[in-house]
Amino acid sequence: MSNKTVVGSEIKDAGLAAMGKQRIEWAGADMPVLRMIRERFAKEKPLKGLRLSVCAHVTSETANLATTFVAAGAECILIASNPLSTQDDVAAALVEEHGMSVYAIKGEDIPTYHRHVQKALDHKPHLIIDDGSDLVATLLQERPEQVKEIIGTTEETTTGITRLRSMERDGALTFPAIAVNDAQTKHMFDNRYGTGQSTLDGIIRATNRLIAGRTLVVLGYGWCGKGCAMRGRGLGANVIVTEVDPIKAIEAVMDGFRVMPIAEAAALGDLFITVTGNRHVIDEAHFAKMKDGAIVCNSGHFDLELNLVALQKISNGVREVRNLMEEYTLANGNRVYVLAQGRLVNLSCAEGHPASVMDMSFANQALAVEYLVKNKGKLAGGVHVLPVAVDEEIAALKLKSLGVELDTLTPAMTEYMASWKSGT
Repeated sequence: MSNKTVVGSEIKDAGLAAMGKQRIEWAGADMPVLRMIRERFAKEKPLKGLRLSVCAHVTSETANLATTFVAAGAECILIASNPLSTQDDVAAALVEEHGMSVYAIKGEDIPTYHRHVQKALDHKPHLIIDDGSDLVATLLQERPEQVKEIIGTTEETTTGITRLRSMERDGALTFPAIAVNDAQTKHMFDNRYGTGQSTLDGIIRATNRLIAGRTLVVLGYGWCGKGCAMRGRGLGANVIVTEVDPIKAIEAVMDGFRVMPIAEAAALGDLFITVTGNRHVIDEAHFAKMKDGAIVCNSGHFDLELNLVALQKISNGVREVRNLMEEYTLANGNRVYVLAQGRLVNLSCAEGHPASVMDMSFANQALAVEYLVKNKGKLAGGVHVLPVAVDEEIAALKLKSLGVELDTLTPAMTEYMASWKSGT
């Protein structure tokens, strides 16, 4: 157990620590890239003396990232980025085994969540890791006097990066923000393979329903939507995709999926997954068209993708029929089932992404923070992409851990690629 003094914590039950320790170790065994980075950080201490506030899903994988920052010398505080994604035993282990300050309780209400955001900012961070940009948004709106202390922030999600770019357009983002989600070793793998598998995992755990033969409607064909559609088809579902982007829509068509507006798909779907990052993509008119027994869930960052206020309005009653499953009975007698109160189904009803894919995502986070510190004062305010060299380093380390070797270019190949004079 660490001898560090805990600044403060709010967790469900410290007695869960032993179970959480085992879970953290199990995840860590499948995160070799992050382990290599942690071992280097432990020797070099690149974050020594710096305060770091992390707003993230408090899972076993995140615990391995948090301990990497502690190994790097950071004074770290961790809060949950979503009320339903916390693994309480992991939070307990971080407090009891690692002496970390953690504010996270599965099922915490919104006022508690906002209070925890304030705790993270009370830490007076030099660096922020965000998942949805709530920490940064709150800092800029409510604590502008702390901005001068910020070296930079990193953002894990598509939703958060959209918010950061809005801040940048408004001239509010005066410090550098690394768009970790835009790194290829993050979104191409985490969003596609991680979200694809974990979302279907959450649905199956919550419902115990067979996917095969059902009509699955995936709203949004970004990397997360691609993953959900691919995994749904792999389980035997008939997949429909809805989109607003013509390029993504034609890609879905070429990938073999039916594409249509949600106004049409609403009457056809047995199961709906939203992954758009936008609000009310399933709205009152869509709920009203759904067949009896339709199951609806969200795997985007915020719960507002589903207009549950409107669903409540057109329903005669609501009851919980299974853990994290609510049955809405519409005026016409049809029943619509909503999973996890519209929050992230993969983290609320299951355990989130597998450790092996978060290994690359969190390697990006660790190296992004190091990059911010190394380039303190050199980066302009606004959104930045992690250098391609860092992306390639992570991919190379992952391949090495898998025992996969690559071809290398011969001198003649290199010369040919650099020349414009050689041709047919």
